[in-house]
Amino acid sequence: MVRPKTEEEIELLRENAILVSRTLAEVGKWVAPGVTTAKLNEVAETFIRDNGAIPSFLGYEGFPAAICASVNDVVVHGFPSDYVLREGDIFTADIGTLYKGYNGDSAYTYPVGEVSAETRKLLDVTKASLYKGIEAAVAGNRVGDIGHAVQSYVEGYGFSVVRELEGHGLGKSMHEEPGVPNYGRPGHGPRLVEGMVICIEPMINAGGRGVYLARNGWAVHTADHKRSAHFELTVVVRHGKAEQLSTFDYIESTGKF
Repeated sequence: MVRPKTEEEIELLRENAILVSRTLAEVGKWVAPGVTTAKLNEVAETFIRDNGAIPSFLGYEGFPAAICASVNDVVVHGFPSDYVLREGDIFTADIGTLYKGYNGDSAYTYPVGEVSAETRKLLDVTKASLYKGIEAAVAGNRVGDIGHAVQSYVEGYGFSVVRELEGHGLGKSMHEEPGVPNYGRPGHGPRLVEGMVICIEPMINAGGRGVYLARNGWAVHTADHKRSAHFELTVVVRHGKAEQLSTFDYIESTGKF
């Protein structure tokens, strides 16, 4: 059984979610051609620590950085590096915090300068599919309803869902039950109950759904090397309508993305 969170726990998770959301916005200020992903990692880690939290990804199962920095055909778990962002790239920052004993986790895919119409469509559809998933994250539904909402939306645009990776519960641990795949059948999977806190995170490929693991044991690439987008928000399952804890408002209020 998945234990729902108390309202006190939800408030602590909300504090983390807001901090992660603000960190993503801080990173977004720096996303531009000519900037290295290592610099973006530095920006995120400094901001998290300056706000009294710990970057929870750093050292997690040996991960070497504060953020997952994924460019173009990297779906998730890319290492920050000396790679210099170029006009037309896409860059995903996946960021976690640990504050007051609870975790935050959110991700955003940024266009670097001007991107192609095809890439813009991938970003827009992936983000829209996240909100479709959130609409299904209500008490009484099942996890499969979330996955079906995401899958049916993106496949309608000719994109594909990565099957090997999924969303998850969130609390004192970064990854808790239930797993939240981005594909599924309505009415199947664990039942969603009031107070569950979950991360919904569509990882959507422009081409086929196949992926492979890089030699470093972390970065996941698309098998056909076409681009992949990733957006993630943390929500509380409620009756009638899910409650968002993290938000993209801080990023998008700048008008840059």
